Amino acid sequence: MGRIRNAVDRAKYAAVGAAVGAAVGGLWSRNAASTGGALGGLAGATLAELKSGAGGVFADGNEDDTDGDETDEAVEADAAA
Repeated sequence: MGRIRNAVDRAKYAAVGAAVGAAVGGLWSRNAASTGGALGGLAGATLAELKSGAGGVFADGNEDDTDGDETDEAVEADAAA
């Protein structure tokens, strides 16, 4: 279900970007509206990808391990001590 939600969220960003780009481009001409929509959609999709990616620009960095398992290195370090 998470993959579907990610895809829908990316589509939302792309749609909003396309709408804004087309609106701004439409102030000049039809061709600019088309180009603005395409570029806005690309920008929105790129922003969504950066936001949703694990190492993206907007990643919060709170990737703590909540299952309580220790890593192999931590176990080996405790055994050596």
